Amino acid sequence: MNKQIIEYIQSLAAEIHFSGSVFVKQGDQILADCSFGLANRSEKMNNVSDTKFGIASGSKLFTAIAICQLAEEGRLSYHSLLGDCLNQSFPHFSQEITIHQLLTHTSGIPDYFDEEVLEDYEELWINKPMYHVRGPKDFLPLFQNEKMKYNPGSKFHYNNAGYILLGLIVEQVSGMAFTDYVEKNIFERVGMDAGYFETDSLPPKAALGYIDQSDGSWKTNIFSLPAKGGPDGGAYITACGIIQLWEALTAGRLLDKQNVQQLLAPHIRIDDSTAYGYGIWMKTEKHSVTKHILMGYDPGVNFRAAFYPHPSLCISVCSNQSGGAFDMIKGIESELMKEVTF
Repeated sequence: MNKQIIEYIQSLAAEIHFSGSVFVKQGDQILADCSFGLANRSEKMNNVSDTKFGIASGSKLFTAIAICQLAEEGRLSYHSLLGDCLNQSFPHFSQEITIHQLLTHTSGIPDYFDEEVLEDYEELWINKPMYHVRGPKDFLPLFQNEKMKYNPGSKFHYNNAGYILLGLIVEQVSGMAFTDYVEKNIFERVGMDAGYFETDSLPPKAALGYIDQSDGSWKTNIFSLPAKGGPDGGAYITACGIIQLWEALTAGRLLDKQNVQQLLAPHIRIDDSTAYGYGIWMKTEKHSVTKHILMGYDPGVNFRAAFYPHPSLCISVCSNQSGGAFDMIKGIESELMKEVTF
């Protein structure tokens, strides 16, 4: 452990009233493993190092890995067409949509949560009770019969529905429920303490998510999210778990070298310094990737993770509030830059 880094994290956590866990590792050395706040406010249960947190869209990486595993096995290809992989009716969708486009948010399909129409994710569940949403197919009525927004491959538009379709493809190709596939072929192989849990039936040491109100009151997020996470987000992990996964992934324990490179390549340029691969963001400089990034936000959930290839540095921040993870990871990166050349 690095005393200076830990003291800095403790100070920053106190300053921003952070609730969650932080894990920092460089090479084989753990620099920090800290937890703050309460996993259950009513019962006064603390967040600890093995508390499991929802990570919202940070889970898209698991879906991408699952698809890459099936591609490695020859059961589909990145250029396979949606219509050849999924026996569902999409009357207004293009026939040219590919797996690659779904992975990179360039398919052009409508999203079930369109930020151009809705500002608050909670609004989505006014007409469709979230307690009925417990599997990928439950999302289909929200976008299945809508019209295309763009031509396939024409532009990047972040899209949760595309990952719902990828999860359904995993189910059809593998013959397993999506969450069962990920838990068996990713979480168990890595040795992660993780899972897709139902919010109305959380296991021990899973943090409740909290939405803080301006008047000082709060509520849990149980009525603000689907009852169970899936292909587009909602898995629960520990702060160290995502670093375990990163190490297993880059060591070739989940995919062969060729498919790891495919997963982590900067396929879509967002701006001069930001790109997107398969389920993961990245910062680039002079055509080289300097940092891979995972992020997730839902009401009562905030998650950030950063993986620097040079040096071999990993930072993971999980929060069971609607904010805090970005401020924590930004501060930690700034503090580490005083000692490490990025």
